Amino acid sequence: MHCMQVSRRQLFGLLAAAPSAFSAGRRRPNIVVLLADDQAWGDLSVTGNRNLSTPNVDSLARDGALFDRFYVCAVCAPTRAEFLTGRYRARGGVRGVSQGEERLNLDERTIAETFRANGYATGAFGKWHNGSQFPYHPNARGFDEYYGFTAGHWPNYFNTQIDHNGTLTKGKGYVTDDLTDHALAFIEQHKSRPFLCYVPYNTPHSPMQVPDKYWNKFKDFDPPMRDSTPGRENIQMTRAALAMCESIDDNVGRVLRKLDELKLAGDTIVVYFSDNGPADWRWNGGMRGKKGSTDEGGIRSPLMIRWPGNIPSGTRVTQIAGAIDLLPTLADLAGIPLDSKKPLDGKTLKPLLTGAGPSNWPDRMIFSLQGKKISVRTQQYRLDDQGRLYDIPSDPGQTRDVAAANPEVASRLRKAVADWSAEMLPQVGHDDRPFPVGYSKVTWLPARDGMASGGIKRSSIHPNSAYFTNWTTRDGEISWDIEVGAAGVFDITAEYTCPAADIGTTVELAFLGTKASAHVSTAFDPPEQGAAEDRVPRIESYFKEFRPLSFGRVRLPKGRGNLTLRANEIRGKQVADIFSLLLTRRS
Repeated sequence: MHCMQVSRRQLFGLLAAAPSAFSAGRRRPNIVVLLADDQAWGDLSVTGNRNLSTPNVDSLARDGALFDRFYVCAVCAPTRAEFLTGRYRARGGVRGVSQGEERLNLDERTIAETFRANGYATGAFGKWHNGSQFPYHPNARGFDEYYGFTAGHWPNYFNTQIDHNGTLTKGKGYVTDDLTDHALAFIEQHKSRPFLCYVPYNTPHSPMQVPDKYWNKFKDFDPPMRDSTPGRENIQMTRAALAMCESIDDNVGRVLRKLDELKLAGDTIVVYFSDNGPADWRWNGGMRGKKGSTDEGGIRSPLMIRWPGNIPSGTRVTQIAGAIDLLPTLADLAGIPLDSKKPLDGKTLKPLLTGAGPSNWPDRMIFSLQGKKISVRTQQYRLDDQGRLYDIPSDPGQTRDVAAANPEVASRLRKAVADWSAEMLPQVGHDDRPFPVGYSKVTWLPARDGMASGGIKRSSIHPNSAYFTNWTTRDGEISWDIEVGAAGVFDITAEYTCPAADIGTTVELAFLGTKASAHVSTAFDPPEQGAAEDRVPRIESYFKEFRPLSFGRVRLPKGRGNLTLRANEIRGKQVADIFSLLLTRRS
């Protein structure tokens, strides 16, 4: 598989160097895609929220197109997969948001691969959330430059740990600012050629951390616009989310100013959307549902697309659309051929953006899946995951089931859901994919991707940024289901902490008959961090520093099996807390 990846990169280089029909005329447009995380449709002033001010994001609607009814998935990773491929996330094997279920199948063609094959420089800066280990890593999915983190959420937003092209490093400052800094450097570096710059921010997703500059405006704020159900809203969460949204807006402004400064604004398509509804209740246009729901409030996202001189200013798109449409739309606008060998579920929205044919736009169905719950949307109706029918233009809060008054519509949509379910649900059944090892110089196996037994537990029920703790018995084991693509020698270390009173245990590592051991001889017990920066008490794990525990140089055979940590004796009250394994290929 590694050899196939190398040959593909060589092929992309040849394609990038080849002249295209478009280049014979004028330069292809640059693409900048800005994606917010857990930002509600209603978290912008352009959608009617008077609680905050978002002039930079609003300007994209003023100077381009604003979509009235744009739909994403109920949670993060699935939306990202649909944007990347133009296909429903079930087709790409994306089942959930953690423990490997967020990975996008390797036979899926991404937007980055498509654009890179047509001469574009490609970069991604932020929360990837579609696979961590090569070849799931963004650098193996068409992005030449990557700076961000690959998990679903992260434990701290200041000077945080960052993955830079597969190497772990430390970021600088507040994460939203830091990601933007690197996106701006990428734009500057590639200003003389077409580029695809994907900026998936990780805010306003919790933990609710935001610089004082923004928090001070909202810390005592009494929002005049509230959630539609009295008493359900956590005002402190709302204040923090509003502050984080204004931080995003300032960074969007930095991107737009950079395009102006480089005289690239007219040659650049800018897209802005969010990945799902709000994680907490707040004003959201009176819609039913929030993150995790397949109702309007959980999956309706803002969408703005600006391309000066090509998309008329102030365009209002009333037709329904979805994340599955962005790849075919951007490719069509840029004159890029779609080279996926698999049919797309999305369709190009170019006629709606350029005014070439919206009057005869056909009605369509857009499906939403969360777990085994399925909802479907047409231009007028939503059939919810309970089989109830709602007329959304007249009832956005989904308060009146109109199935009895519209039996033919309800019957048609229920059949469509049944047919779609029969096709899609088998593709997101049990996930039997192992975690690949050895397809890059360093393979990172975090705790979120492992399994534990014997009383060991994660530091939070939310796995993405958690670590393993409570390793107090000899029955305890930590294992990762891995597949080594080619036999080789690896330097293997575990990231650990252990108080002085508990040092002395020897930890054994085993894989397909190969064994190695490491002695916990040095105490390292730093405090957890993050509480001081949190504006609202968190539900995720806190962050702490970890130290490498070396198992030395180990030869691993090719094949699939459990890579397991165990201890035959425990010298203190516990073995250690474990955050991850790092395997560095040496041969």
